[in-house]
Amino acid sequence: MVNGVNTFHIIIIRQKKRTLNMGSLVLRIKMICDNNNVEVEISGSGFSSIQERETTEIKFFQTNILKWHPYANNLHIVGLSQLMVIRELVPESQAYMDLLAFERKLDQTIMRKRVDIQEALKRPMKQKRKLRLYISNTFNPAKPDAEDSEGSIASWELRVEGKLLDDPGKQKRKFSSFFKSLVIELDKDLYGPDNHLVEWHRTATSQETDGFQVKRPGDVNVRCTLLLMLDYQPPQFKLDPRLARLLGIHTQTRSCIIQALWQYVKTNKLQDSHEKEYINCDKYFQQIFDGPRLKFSEIPQRLTNLLLPPDPIVINHVISVDPNDQKKTACYDIDVEVDDPLKSQMNGFLLSTANHQEIASLDNKIHETIESINQLKIQRDFMLSFSRDPKGYIQDWICSQNRDLKLMTDTVGNPEEERRAEFYNQPWSQEAVSRYFYCKIQQRRQELEQALAMRTT
Repeated sequence: MVNGVNTFHIIIIRQKKRTLNMGSLVLRIKMICDNNNVEVEISGSGFSSIQERETTEIKFFQTNILKWHPYANNLHIVGLSQLMVIRELVPESQAYMDLLAFERKLDQTIMRKRVDIQEALKRPMKQKRKLRLYISNTFNPAKPDAEDSEGSIASWELRVEGKLLDDPGKQKRKFSSFFKSLVIELDKDLYGPDNHLVEWHRTATSQETDGFQVKRPGDVNVRCTLLLMLDYQPPQFKLDPRLARLLGIHTQTRSCIIQALWQYVKTNKLQDSHEKEYINCDKYFQQIFDGPRLKFSEIPQRLTNLLLPPDPIVINHVISVDPNDQKKTACYDIDVEVDDPLKSQMNGFLLSTANHQEIASLDNKIHETIESINQLKIQRDFMLSFSRDPKGYIQDWICSQNRDLKLMTDTVGNPEEERRAEFYNQPWSQEAVSRYFYCKIQQRRQELEQALAMRTT
């Protein structure tokens, strides 16, 4: 598990080959990363030891595989042969191998669930709830002895409020968040053509509120009409009456309307048997789409003229100035769609990073422990080899150290052999001397030619 989010496994499978070269190797690597499988195969021969084969595998991963994925730097690679040897030395390590297998299954399960949740979040997740609307008003009679002008004139105040019934959420939604616009139409005869409308329309900078208040002067009952336009997410549309009768849908989202159209086409077998992209219109489709035939891909464009804004919610109310009616409140229940509470939990699961650092630290500790075990194994192999054949092991070790020293100091040749006379009596020495004198003669000739050329000029 890499940071608890992106995980990929590398599975090394050795395939035995019937060959005389026992150091040959065919290596097949399978990488499972975010449900993407990559399989590659390399082959090699002439490996002198298991350690050399392991080194080849690690280098191959570093140069060809690890750069394939951005999270590859968090992957720790341990050769299978090392794990197998450790399992032989420490039988209790089988429990760790079992945990690795279990972790792989757990990672695969979590990855599948994450993909399922991501797919579910792409679809609208809505629940139908009841929004209770409260409409009330108060009347303030005129006060002749009032000092300010407002108190000397009778007035009324209309309140429109609401709340979601049985709302389990800790953070309550504001009343205005359910609507795209609100229009209160007062009696035009009382307030004139310029002052009888009170409008609120949602904008990008609108502040949400728990209710609306309207205050006007007056001492008589006022008839008013409330027009509330719900804020549908995703947007919904009212269908053309002909299409609504055909599909049995009054108001719905664009995707649901197209799906219902396709279902009607399949039910009535309107799809052309030869040209599948065409639809042969029946008499109802011909009336709606004005043609005997059309492509299904043209339907979204044709629907533009057949989709209308949804009807607003219309409420007729009387603003009463009778003192006996002051405590009366009109209540209306409206069906609204709200986000499924499960959606926030899904988003929280995908965005959760609480355990990432802990998992990363545990992975680092495991890696360090395995590295220390490998170092101890190298020391153990050293001691075992020395105990079996001290003289031969010391000679091999000195030769190995000598080769390493030459690589570190960039020394050319072999000084130990070159200081002996027998080294120069070998067959190659005659050819080397001839080549040396030939190169010197060619070099001297070029110098003379350059000197003569300078004199002639």
